[in-house]
Amino acid sequence: MLNGIRIIEIEGIGPGPFAGMTLADLGAEVIVVQRKGGAGEVGGGRPPLTRGKRAIALDLKDAADLVLLKQLIASADGLIEGFRPGVMERLGLGPEDCQAIQPRLVYGRMTGWGQDGPMSQQAGHDLNYISVAGALWYASPAGQPPLTPPTLVGDIGGGALYLVIGLLAGIMEARQTGKGRVVDAAIVDGAAHMMNLLLSLGATGNLSYDRGQSRLDGPHYSRTYVCADGGFISVQCLEPKFYAAFREILGLDQDRDFDDQADRARWPEQTAKLATIFAAKPRDHWAGVFAGSDACVAPILTPEEAAAHPHMQARGTYQPSLGGLQAVAAPRFTGYDPTPRPVASYNQHEAEIRAELAAKT
Repeated sequence: MLNGIRIIEIEGIGPGPFAGMTLADLGAEVIVVQRKGGAGEVGGGRPPLTRGKRAIALDLKDAADLVLLKQLIASADGLIEGFRPGVMERLGLGPEDCQAIQPRLVYGRMTGWGQDGPMSQQAGHDLNYISVAGALWYASPAGQPPLTPPTLVGDIGGGALYLVIGLLAGIMEARQTGKGRVVDAAIVDGAAHMMNLLLSLGATGNLSYDRGQSRLDGPHYSRTYVCADGGFISVQCLEPKFYAAFREILGLDQDRDFDDQADRARWPEQTAKLATIFAAKPRDHWAGVFAGSDACVAPILTPEEAAAHPHMQARGTYQPSLGGLQAVAAPRFTGYDPTPRPVASYNQHEAEIRAELAAKT
């Protein structure tokens, strides 16, 4: 779908390389500019984040390498960088510098705190960004500290994917106007924006700012349970018809203690009863009991187990790679093969990229 679009990715860590991988998955030509002498040790140099990309190592403080990078920028539709605000400007590669070379360039800036604001120059990580954005507030049962989630909610959900959206929107506009934009993709902004789904529950009385009292973070029917073998099962039968199916499968359809799904005062007691039930059998027993039903129950799998799960195998979602596993491109499109393209090794394409640029001059 993105054939003909060229993205220059200045190697970074986490969300920037992920955004570049996503664009490459969708057919864009992505050239990752790796740190000379780094041997691919920065996060952007590791598979599967380099798949589908071409790689060249440059020293951004070297005059000759800087000339070559500017030649690449002159032919690009978009650029990705993830330094703190002001770093690219000090290198002579800020938005104004680059858009003077290529006016239709969409300049994507990936940061945690954004390009301005009192925290813009502070260090931070995923957990810090989603904390300030409000997205970590509901991440554990009431009375317990919020859990540290995988580095997905902020870096990927609130960061990389919003950067991809911004780049694509900017490129669409630039094709009409000939003028690029600067995309300020701040993880705090994206994570806060994602909170709108939860905030919409407030209008129906299903969201409380008191943890453990909302429809998604407190009830017995929306949580995880420990099984007899130490495995875990997830339950989220929110709607009454799914809750009814859940009760019926567990033989609780005649148990009056579970009649009132929305009675917050009963949630602790109902949770304790379900915890006892699930603790009596191993995880895979419960997975089999609920298989094929609309009770909205699923086993919690390791990545390796997920890759072997029949549904995931049928869709070919995971594939083995040099690093162990990688997931194929998403979303999927008719007539488009989501099979991952080869990963780029450190500085793999220097010779061919230099030859291409030399041929154009």
